[in-house]
Amino acid sequence: MTKRAAILVAVGATVAGLLAAGPAPAAATGASAPPVPEARWADCPTEDYPRLQCAKVRVPLDHARPTGRHITLALSRVPHTAKTFQGPLLVNPGGPGGSGLSMAGFVASSLPREVAAQYDVIGFDPRGVGRSTPALDCLPGHFDPVRPASVPGLSRQERINRDRAEAFARACGEKHGDVLPYLDTVSAARDLDVIRRALGAERINYFGYSYGTYLGAVYAKLHPQRVRRLVLDSVVDPDGVWYEGNLGQDHAFDDRHKAFSAWVAKHDAAYGLGSDPARVEAAWYRMRADVAREPAGGTVGAGELEDAFLPGGYYNGYWPYLAEAFAAYVKDGDAEALVEVYEDFGAVDASGDNGYSVYAAVQCRDAAWPRHWSTWRNDSRRIHAQAPFITWNNTWYNAPCAHWPVGPLRPPRVANDALPPALLLQATGDAATPYGGAVSMKRKLRGSSLVVEEGGGNHGIALSGNDCLDRHLTAYLTDGTVPRGHGEADAVCAALPDPKPLPAAKAAAQSVDGSEGSRLHGLLGFRR
Repeated sequence: MTKRAAILVAVGATVAGLLAAGPAPAAATGASAPPVPEARWADCPTEDYPRLQCAKVRVPLDHARPTGRHITLALSRVPHTAKTFQGPLLVNPGGPGGSGLSMAGFVASSLPREVAAQYDVIGFDPRGVGRSTPALDCLPGHFDPVRPASVPGLSRQERINRDRAEAFARACGEKHGDVLPYLDTVSAARDLDVIRRALGAERINYFGYSYGTYLGAVYAKLHPQRVRRLVLDSVVDPDGVWYEGNLGQDHAFDDRHKAFSAWVAKHDAAYGLGSDPARVEAAWYRMRADVAREPAGGTVGAGELEDAFLPGGYYNGYWPYLAEAFAAYVKDGDAEALVEVYEDFGAVDASGDNGYSVYAAVQCRDAAWPRHWSTWRNDSRRIHAQAPFITWNNTWYNAPCAHWPVGPLRPPRVANDALPPALLLQATGDAATPYGGAVSMKRKLRGSSLVVEEGGGNHGIALSGNDCLDRHLTAYLTDGTVPRGHGEADAVCAALPDPKPLPAAKAAAQSVDGSEGSRLHGLLGFRR
């Protein structure tokens, strides 16, 4: 989800003075910017992507001081092979905080071969992420189980969660106070132009999912003349950065959880939890109350259960696995089933610690968040009464922003009439980036074209098996063709069918398959 942001830090008067609120730093001009060395590529093949190459690029920590301290970005590439070369295609999986190194191989192998062959497909770890240096890790183990329950039944429980959020923010400031002022979307967008120069390209093509759509739109605002093609899939609402966007997610994820409950009810023959969606949903909330009192396997409390089931709101291909564990616990008291799905879908490892740290740093810096806890509490209580699935969990994920030590910037206005036509792709029922955000972005990017997956609820929909969507993407990357229609949508594609329950043998094995959809959603992660 926009899932979340946060950091608090009291690092003393000197650092506090550096962290005063203000607009984004001015761009370094071409005249004053030092030359950028050409990226030097070396083979770094993987089993899945044997043609992958890797490189590093140095960028200014502060783009307003291009000759000052530099940091390093990690890049990956699948080089073009066709005689017709359309330039670099930069790809980003979202986040903020998502590693993009594997995206180059995924996109290059998922596009039609003749299209991918015309591009250098470039993945990158944004500043602070993964193999870029320095890489943030504010407080290792912040999400280790068992956390306090998300929904505060008592004021003491609420205080415990507030203290956890504040401690995370404080730790991030103490550990990374020198870089926090420069972890924001505008700085990351300026990095893209350094990458462009290191690639020796006059213009770039860009393909971003989720938060990557906002990063791409900000880059396009800063450098419209440097954009050749722009694909935005599962589009962030640029008017909701970021607190309001999180509130909207609370409702949207609750709707997807209801859709999951309805699907389980539809397949009562497989799961035996009843054919009434409301009764199935009530059984899920009873399960959450049970593990809040006694964590399943000593590992899965209420917060961990929410984390395990949240990915189902991003991708319905996970529903059969989640439903198997749900039914096993409710009918048979099988705690191990919940432990397994938590380990598969909800557990946070070192890369997750890094991703969350960057998520918090960027979101808390990008825009103003409420500083009075009463605002967070009142909004969370109000929305939880209507949408109880993930509201409080999302609140605590972002709560460090209430204490963030770095003052907020003003989000740039991404409205743009200087771009070539952009291609926007959006599912109507997407929970992480609700549909209205794509409509808003289309209005802001003059000449853009919106392709809608009608009735779809997944997040990140291109290259996930929908041939209709992929035809529009292929046509655009081939020669810039976009559909032209009337109204909000320029073209409409039908959603893929919902999944079916697992066959008995596969249900027993409980392994997630290697389909294109699940591979993509593994790369996207479970954040905006």
